[in-house]
Amino acid sequence: MPGIEFDAKMVARGPMFDGRTIKALHAYKDEISLRIAEEGEKLIRQRLKVVLQHPTGYYESRISVDRAGEGYRVSDGDVIYGPWLEGVGSRNSPVTRFPGYATFRRTKPLVDQRARSIAVQLLARYKAMGLI
Repeated sequence: MPGIEFDAKMVARGPMFDGRTIKALHAYKDEISLRIAEEGEKLIRQRLKVVLQHPTGYYESRISVDRAGEGYRVSDGDVIYGPWLEGVGSRNSPVTRFPGYATFRRTKPLVDQRARSIAVQLLARYKAMGLI
């Protein structure tokens, strides 16, 4: 009975094998975090324009996106009266009548809703580069 022999040689090359895909996935993950935080910053600034009664511009100028561990966060730069404006300070009601604006707490669900669409849009861009 005649035998059949196969001799195959596999060459592993391309973005998946030379490390470009892993780098692109890490960059994608980092960029998702950054874009979502930037969206949160934008929404917080929009809300502050509506709720602040007598804005001086200082508090709004302190809102920024900062690196936090492996991700990003939106903060007010630890402005001393930030907790009071948010409504979580010791001087909010019942001590005073001011309950706070809850800007960060009310914005978070909106950002969470938009996070998926931000990630999908970025994924399309990374796919177009041929790395993912």
